[in-house]
Amino acid sequence: MDKITKTISENGHFRAFVLDSTETIRTAQEKHDSMASSTVALGRTFIANQILAANEKGDTKITLKILADGATGAIISVANNKGQVKGYIQNPDLDYKKTATGDVIVGPLVGQGQFLVITDYGIGHPYNSTTPLISGEIGEDLAYYLTESQQTPSAVGLNVLLDQEDKVKVAGGFMVQVLPGASEEEISRFEKRIQTMPSISSLLASPSHMEALLEAIYGPDNYKILSEEPLSFNCDCSERRFLDALAGLPASDIQEMITEDHGCDITCQFCRKHYHFTPEKLEELIRDKS
Repeated sequence: MDKITKTISENGHFRAFVLDSTETIRTAQEKHDSMASSTVALGRTFIANQILAANEKGDTKITLKILADGATGAIISVANNKGQVKGYIQNPDLDYKKTATGDVIVGPLVGQGQFLVITDYGIGHPYNSTTPLISGEIGEDLAYYLTESQQTPSAVGLNVLLDQEDKVKVAGGFMVQVLPGASEEEISRFEKRIQTMPSISSLLASPSHMEALLEAIYGPDNYKILSEEPLSFNCDCSERRFLDALAGLPASDIQEMITEDHGCDITCQFCRKHYHFTPEKLEELIRDKS
C-alpha cells in the first residue's frame, strides 16, 4: 500500500516527508493509457501534489496546475490531505528518451510556464498562488514554489521509474524543510548532505526505498516518525455529479442532445470513466425544470 511517512529531526529543526506512490501512479497510467514521458510527467505532478496536500488540515483540497507551452499540454492534479489524488495530462501520448542513457525526457516536453496552486479550504474563497516553472522537471519546480511562495526553504526529490515495458516500476519522493530555530551551521550541514546524496532514481531503485530515503536525508542525525498515512488514486466522479451539471444547462440544449444525439455521453477527464445518459433520463431533467 502506498504511504507517506512524516518525520522530524530530534531537535525539531528539520522535517521530512518520504512517499511511496507506486500504486497511485500505476493506477493513473492504466486509467489514462499514458506513454513513458507522459506517465513520468503526470506521476511527478501527482507526487508533488500529495506533498502539498500533506501540509494541510481539515477538508482542504489542493489543485496543482502545470500550465506551460510544451508538448505535454496542461497537467492537472487534485489532492486532499487524506492522501487521495486524481488528475490528467492533456497529451498522454508522449514517449521520448535520451538515446545514450534511455532516460525518459520530461522537462523539455513540459516547457516554460506556471506552477499554479489553488488551495480550497471549503469556505468558498480558494486561494491562488503561482510561481514560474524553473525547469519543468516538477520536483525542482515544487522546491522553488515552497521556498518562494510559502517562504519555507525546501529540498524536493521525486520521480517515476519505468520497467522494460514502460510500465510503472516504482514511484515516490521526498521533501525536506528547514524549521524555525535551525542554526546556520545546521542548515549548511543539511544542505551539503542533500546536495551529495544519491540520485532520487537510485534511492527509489533500492529494495527498501523509504528507509533509503530517510537514511540519505538524516544521515547520522536522529529523527522521529510523526505519522504514516495512506496514499491512493481516487476519483469522486459519479452519475449524480454529471447529471447535476447537465441540469444546469438550458432546456433547449438538453433537448438538442435528445433530438440530435439520442442521449449524452460523458467521459470523466480525471479517471476516464464513461457515463451514458439516455433520452429518457435527459427528458426527466427538462421536466424538472418546468
